[in-house]
Order: sequence, then C-alpha cells, then structure tokens
Amino acid sequence: MIPFFDEAAVAEVLGWDPLIDAMEAALAAFSRGEVKQPVRNVIPIEEHRRFLGIMPAAAEWAMGLKLVTFYPANAGTGVPTHNAMILLFRPDTGEPLAVMDGRLITEMRTAAVSAVAARRLAPPDSRVLALIGSGVQAAAHLKALRRVRPQLQEVRVWSRTPAHAHRFAEAYGAAAMDAESAVRGADIVLTATSSQVPILKGVWLRPGAFVAAVGSPRPTWRELDDEVMASALVVDSREAVLKESGDVILSGATIHAELGEVLAGLRPPPPPGTTTVFKSVGIAVEDIAAARLVLDLRTRAVAPE
Repeated sequence: MIPFFDEAAVAEVLGWDPLIDAMEAALAAFSRGEVKQPVRNVIPIEEHRRFLGIMPAAAEWAMGLKLVTFYPANAGTGVPTHNAMILLFRPDTGEPLAVMDGRLITEMRTAAVSAVAARRLAPPDSRVLALIGSGVQAAAHLKALRRVRPQLQEVRVWSRTPAHAHRFAEAYGAAAMDAESAVRGADIVLTATSSQVPILKGVWLRPGAFVAAVGSPRPTWRELDDEVMASALVVDSREAVLKESGDVILSGATIHAELGEVLAGLRPPPPPGTTTVFKSVGIAVEDIAAARLVLDLRTRAVAPE
C-alpha cells in the first residue's frame, strides 16, 4: 500500500527549523542545475478566479509532482484559496513512495523560503515587520520570519478588508493600520495578496528594507510599483518569474540573482544596506523537498526502537 498523509499527519511532523533548512538546500541545488524542473503549467479555469497548476520536479534525492488549485475567489469563504496534492516517487526506480495533502506544505514552504531569503538578505537587526495582507500567508510568514529574526518586536498589518486586519491583529498581537503607516519605518515588509494593481509604493520604504513579495502570481497582476521594483531584485527562479510575475514582467526590472545562486556562492548578495526585494512565485522543487522531508520524518516516527 502506498501511504497517504493527510494534513493532520503532515502537521504532526513538519516544523519550521528543519523546513527552512530544507528549503535552503533545495534552492541552492536548483540554482546549481541539479534539479530538472519545467516552469509550472497554469491552466486558467476562469480568469481571475480559478486556476489549476501542474508542478513536477526531479533530482537525485527526490522526485514528484504537485497539483495545486488557486481559487482567489475563495477568500473569506472558509474554503482555502490554495488546495494541493503531492505525489512522491523513487528517483532511481520510479516507484511511487507516498501521496500527501499539499495545502499545509504549500503554506509553510512559501513562508520558509521567504525566511531563507530574510536570513541572508534582511537587516540583521530587523525589529519591525509590516504585513500587507492578513490571510494564511501573513500568519505563516510571521511564524517563519521569527525563526530567523527572533528580535522582531513590532508587527503591523494591513488588509483590503479592515475587519480582517483587526482580527489578525487580535490573534497575533499586531497593530492594524493603513498600508502606508504599516510600511514606513519597517525593516521587513511582506506582501501576500491577490492584487491586480500595485499596493506597495517604493516611496514608503525605508532605505535598506527587505521586501518579501509572494502574492499576485499572474503575469498581469501586481503588488509592487515600479519604484519598489527598482530595488535590488532577488528571485526564486529567473525563468519562472519572467513567465508568471507581473511585478517583474511589467516593470522590466533587472534581476540581480536567484536566491539559490546567492546561497550556493554563485552570485554575491546585494551589498549591506541595499533595499532588496525577494520575489517568489513558488517552484516545484520546494514542494518536493518539503514532501520528502515529511516522508522521512513520518518514517522515522514509526520506526521501531
């Protein structure tokens, strides 16, 4: 029998610290050319509302496929905007290893990748975090970023729906405010929305700030204005952002490096004190590496003493 791990089984073993380390290793391997991975194939079921993504990846240490649905219209309904399933195979024989729910993996690996970027690129003394968006990714990023910048003291949050921001603020000890007030003076800014027009303005950013932009993953959608995109730009995948990210495509921004190139020592990071944007659209190797970690942890958990 091929094991199936539901979301509860994934949550039981998947922790932030090992996941962040696994994402760092996977991104470095990707940029070293050790991963075979096409850009995600996204099928628009209903433009702006319903999408199906197909995401395969293969490396010597893991191979698999994620099927993910992106339904931004689900926001506020109680049904997640992202749902997913991940299939793992043995790279040497092609035999199936496991099937698992991918919703939580997608949530956590996205935030873990931003944490990897923040660990390398954000100001070391970062104390103020601004969250643009108050959904699942805002909560996940707050948890992940605190693992790599534990001195974060002040959390600010904005949402297009003020009631959502206030609910988030009450749950996580943050302060709800307008977007400009949230961003001004912040050391780290997260954008995690489905906006089709820029929300974050470069004039609001303090010099040397770090921006993690994980939302609006469509070629005509944007979260960041051109002034933000004129900052030093680091991405998860050059090929992917030039196909999927409206922020990159429509601004014509110059890509400084892939994050994996910085991690692997193939490209230098932006100089200290540089305002830096990390644009992440999410790539399959992250999901496959996270799923492989879950499988290994589950196997270890049931192994006899």
